[in-house]
Amino acid sequence: MLAAIEIVIPVLYAVSIVALTAYGGNLLWLALVHADNETLRDGPVPDPDDLPVPDDAWPVVTVQLPLYNEAEVARRLIDAAVNLDYPRHKLEIQVLDDSTDETTERVARRVAYWQDRGVDITHIQRADRTGYKAGALANGLRLARGDYVAIFDADFVPTVDFLRRMMPHFFDDEDLGMVQARWGHINRDDSLLTKVQAFGLDAHFAIEQRVRELAGCFMNFNGTAGIWRRACIEDAGGWEHDTLTEDLDLSYRAQLEGWEFKYVPTVEAPAELPPDMNALRSQQFRWAKGGVETALKLTGRLWRSAQSLRVKLEGTFHLTAHFSFPFILLAALTHAPLLLLKGLGHGPGDVYFALMGFGLFGFAGFFLAQLFAQRALHPDWLQRFQLFPAFMAGTMGLSLSNTNAFWQAIRGTDTAFIRTPKYGAASGDSWWESRYAIAEVPRVVWGELALALYSTVGLGITIAYGEWAAVPFQALFALGFILVTASSLRQVLTVRQGQTVSAPASSPAS
Repeated sequence: MLAAIEIVIPVLYAVSIVALTAYGGNLLWLALVHADNETLRDGPVPDPDDLPVPDDAWPVVTVQLPLYNEAEVARRLIDAAVNLDYPRHKLEIQVLDDSTDETTERVARRVAYWQDRGVDITHIQRADRTGYKAGALANGLRLARGDYVAIFDADFVPTVDFLRRMMPHFFDDEDLGMVQARWGHINRDDSLLTKVQAFGLDAHFAIEQRVRELAGCFMNFNGTAGIWRRACIEDAGGWEHDTLTEDLDLSYRAQLEGWEFKYVPTVEAPAELPPDMNALRSQQFRWAKGGVETALKLTGRLWRSAQSLRVKLEGTFHLTAHFSFPFILLAALTHAPLLLLKGLGHGPGDVYFALMGFGLFGFAGFFLAQLFAQRALHPDWLQRFQLFPAFMAGTMGLSLSNTNAFWQAIRGTDTAFIRTPKYGAASGDSWWESRYAIAEVPRVVWGELALALYSTVGLGITIAYGEWAAVPFQALFALGFILVTASSLRQVLTVRQGQTVSAPASSPAS
């Protein structure tokens, strides 16, 4: 038995490190390309493409606002769309409302309010939620009059100049199918959780999106805060709902058809981050499962295409990014037992551990991508970068939930599109009193609690055997699972207490 363990544990750990080194190596390449091609700056520079265009020259744009039970933020979103600075006769707004609660009544009143003031805005409802968000977008497109379609999720508040700054990119490039803006964060500084989320998203937008475009590789529409050329959507086959990430799916199908995408980092679209761990976990689960589903659907098609090897390789890392989570979990499960074997005089020798040291190249990728992203976006980047350990720990702490998403996608398990609760908590409001706050402990939390205990015991073993070089790595596992578990349980308790003591809320004016 011991002989088998001496083989299995080192092999499994080695597999996890090799896989994570590959994904980290890809991030290292992206970070180095960024450093080589982009002047690092203390903040976004003004957009040089923001040029004056006569009103008659602007094309018709349809703004789509997909909603599902978003009573707390529906009015904010609708008003922001109405206030977009764009020729009135060239702007159409569709509120794609699949709601089953009082959101529908609030939307109807607000849409009627703006219709009475001459705004071209319609309230579109469906008999059922077939296709979820993708189905709503497809249904709206069927009724739209615009040749271009801007999409904003319920948690976004587009700035008034969004269309004026984004649309000119289409004017001189008939092959341009989609333009994506950078996400901003209304409630970034409300808590450690929102700070860490924003920190992680910065790397995606400042490094991944920017460098993929720069290197001529495929990038993706982020589901919101972007504009599509209608002909591009239709040529790529339209919105499909066989994955939970319809945005990534359509992005790759469109680029495989030859359409070009553009990322505009100087245009920021503010949005609300989930302020509670359970909402964040639900969001990450959907992104992970949908990403794996899209990878299974399109990776083969990508490799059968005439794209260059560089595009195929980077596209594969992009599509399979969430494949990394099972390897993170595997590393968490095998790291401490491996060190225990070593301390007991069993397992692999020094050569094995020297080879595992090459995993530092992968870590360097994660480190530099986050560092360069903060440096590119924020004047106080050094202070913000202190969040890096919390970000790494949080990533590890969510590995169980995201691994579950991975396996559900591999098995073909059908999963409903679970919306991320939006609270309108732009300034640290009492989100826990919202009707959408999660008051039940997700079952996965008990697994995360078990892993927190397991990793903490492993940390004690690592210290007891004096494996000081391995202590930070093991400590991140323990800290990650502890933080995720404690945050989930504490926030559920807060929600239950808040909903108990708060008086029944009257419906605010719409």
